[in-house]
Amino acid sequence: MDMVENTSRPVGRPRDEEAGPAILAVARRLVLSHGYCGVSIALISKEAGVGRQTLYRRWVSKADLVLDAFFASASENDSFERLPFELALRTFLETLFENLKEDGPAIRNLIASAQSDLPFCMEFRERFVEPRAEVVRAIFERGLAEGQVREDADVALAIDVIHGAFWYRLLQGEALDESYAKRLATFVTRTYGRT
Repeated sequence: MDMVENTSRPVGRPRDEEAGPAILAVARRLVLSHGYCGVSIALISKEAGVGRQTLYRRWVSKADLVLDAFFASASENDSFERLPFELALRTFLETLFENLKEDGPAIRNLIASAQSDLPFCMEFRERFVEPRAEVVRAIFERGLAEGQVREDADVALAIDVIHGAFWYRLLQGEALDESYAKRLATFVTRTYGRT
C-alpha cells in the first residue's frame, strides 16, 4: 500500500503568533481609556489593525479577550508553597497588589460592568476571583498540614475576609501596597494561626 503525503495547505492565512500580545495590549489600552462598556470587538479589531475573525478565532467573546488582557499574569505562584504561612500570605498579597496597582481604575470599571452583565460577572469570577481564592486556600491547607494554622480555622471565612479587605480598598481607591499586605497577613495570622 502506497502512502500519499498530504501536501495540502490550511485554508486561510497562517496564524500570526505575535499578533496575540499586540491585540491584548490594544484591548488593555482601550479598556483603560474607555471602560469595559465603551469597548467592542469592532473597536479592538480596528485599533489592532486585524479583522474581527482574527479576534473570534482566538477569543470567544469580548469578555474573554478583555479578561485575558488584564489577567494573563495571575497571582498563582509556586513560590508561595515553600514559605511559612504568614510570609506566604504576605508574598501572595504583595504580588496581587503589585499587579492591581497599575490596573486599579480599569479593574474597578470591570467590577462595575460585571454587576449588570451576568455572563461577564460569571467569567470575571471564574477567571479572576476563584483562582486567587484557590491560592489562599492552598496557603491555608499547607499551613494546616504544617501546624501553623489552627485546626478550627474557618478557611472559607478567612478567604472572604482577605478578599473583602482588598476589594474594599481597591473600590475606594485606597493604597494596596506592601504595608497593607503585611498588616492584612499579620491580622489573618493572629486570627487563624497557632500561637
